[in-house]
Amino acid sequence: MLPTGLPQGAVPRLERPGPLRERVYEALLELITTRALEPGRHLVESELAGQLGVSRQPVREALQRLNTEGWVDLRPAQGAFVHEPTQQEADQLLSVRSLLEAEAARLAALNADKAGVDALRDIVAQGRPAVAARDVPRAVALNAAFHAKIMELAGNAVLAELAAQVDRRVRWYYAPVARLRGDTSWDEHEQLIHAIDDRDEQRATRLMREHTEHTRQSYHLQGNS
Repeated sequence: MLPTGLPQGAVPRLERPGPLRERVYEALLELITTRALEPGRHLVESELAGQLGVSRQPVREALQRLNTEGWVDLRPAQGAFVHEPTQQEADQLLSVRSLLEAEAARLAALNADKAGVDALRDIVAQGRPAVAARDVPRAVALNAAFHAKIMELAGNAVLAELAAQVDRRVRWYYAPVARLRGDTSWDEHEQLIHAIDDRDEQRATRLMREHTEHTRQSYHLQGNS
């Protein structure tokens, strides 16, 4: 077992087929993204290998890759630790996210059809009960699904590719503020849907900028509390 244990059901199954090192990497990245492995957590190869049911070698390779990508810090003579993001790192990423999401909202207002708008409404209908039940992992996943759907409705492949590069890190930053944002975030989602449904590009752009800015401010607020 890991030193402080993982939440029940947190360890993902390593699906086959596929290279073992890739599956271990994806499993560890998911645990970090969902904060089952919290920032600052000491990552012991043997314990991770036992949790995942693999040898230490693919775990070592995965940790080295995660270190290269900025998810894990490898410290000489100390070992591996989940990276603790700085306020500046969060600010830079969330600012970039705001630019991408605002353009996606504008294009979604221009291009979305009824089926797309209905899909957004369905996500909101699932998100509110998740917040009410204080189911943070589900709320975070549904929030990501909402923004991914808007990106899909935007219909710009290059924009979607850029957004995909920051999606997991955005989820990582959003997880600790999900409770703080609560229903307010989903109220803002509802307003965005109305703007997209009305094909109001300017309003959709403004609302998305405000929405992402509220998340950025909430992240900094929880970090200083």
